Amino acid sequence: MMRKMQTYNVSEELNRTFGAPGTESRKEAENQAWEEYNAQILLDARKSAGLTQSELAEKIGADKSYVSRVERGLTIPSISTFYRMVSAMGLTVELR
Repeated sequence: MMRKMQTYNVSEELNRTFGAPGTESRKEAENQAWEEYNAQILLDARKSAGLTQSELAEKIGADKSYVSRVERGLTIPSISTFYRMVSAMGLTVELR
């Protein structure tokens, strides 16, 4: 016997959980999601570069706890620090 699958409307769930698009609560949730996404990208890039948090921190003139906070999305680096981090990992950023 086959089970009937329940349909799930993602837009409705997002609206219910975070508010309608354009509302302050939705904007805050979207900003938080982007911060976490960017933090994960930096974490993955550091690991791909074969660097520890301490090694990256030394290369950018910061301490290990700062790198940890950035990778957990608790701290957003300034643009200049972000570029130093990217450069220390042997990467580049292209703005268009």
